[in-house]
Amino acid sequence: MKLKIVVASHKEAWMPEDPVYLPVQAGRAAGNPLPGFAGDDTGDNISSRNPHYCELTALYWAWKNLDADHLGLVHYRRHFAGKRFGEPRRRIASGAELEEKLSRAPLLLPSPRRYFIETNRSHYIHAHHAEDLDTTRAVIAEKFPDFLADFDRVMRRTGGHRFNMFVMRRDLLDAYCRWLFAILFATEERLDISGYDPYGARVFGFLGERLLDVWLEHEKIPFLEMPTVHLESQHWCRKIWNFLRRKFRCGGRRG
Repeated sequence: MKLKIVVASHKEAWMPEDPVYLPVQAGRAAGNPLPGFAGDDTGDNISSRNPHYCELTALYWAWKNLDADHLGLVHYRRHFAGKRFGEPRRRIASGAELEEKLSRAPLLLPSPRRYFIETNRSHYIHAHHAEDLDTTRAVIAEKFPDFLADFDRVMRRTGGHRFNMFVMRRDLLDAYCRWLFAILFATEERLDISGYDPYGARVFGFLGERLLDVWLEHEKIPFLEMPTVHLESQHWCRKIWNFLRRKFRCGGRRG
């Protein structure tokens, strides 16, 4: 099995030594190349769109330029966890552990996030812009109408797989990326983000997180879920406070 896991990063960061992991600088078209990192600005790429696509520019580059039987995407501060104990770096899944999982399923995903008091739609629009989802839904209705009911079901759920993290068999990754980027590129053409702040302007990365479950809902791909390990503090108190503040302030972010 030829496995390659892209570790997307926009800054210098510690990287796993296991050879299955490939550090990739996301958004390298903006300059300041990181030593020891591959760049997402070679070959067929969308590196210049990184402020709006986040780690998905690294995914696009890997899809178009890497040769592997299985391809994955993780982040410099967030990885799949293996069976080892100890400090966070030791707990990162090895290539051998990932290969064993992939012998049992063609797709690996992080354990899902649960919102309980929020649907996926309400959670998104309290933090971002409702127009993002509405425009995406219109694109799906036009370009992939068979997925529209799946989109609506996923939006009504109270959780899902986040972080744009996964490992997929190559044929599945090809199918997913063709579908994903067709939707995101069409949405980009229709959505006016000129008034968005820098956080909101990362819209297509945020949408990609939600679209993965839509594709899975429709295609019924078998998968295994794995816990994640975080290399930086998650600031849970601040996250919970921001979640509740967005939830109960009037109207959320609309535009």
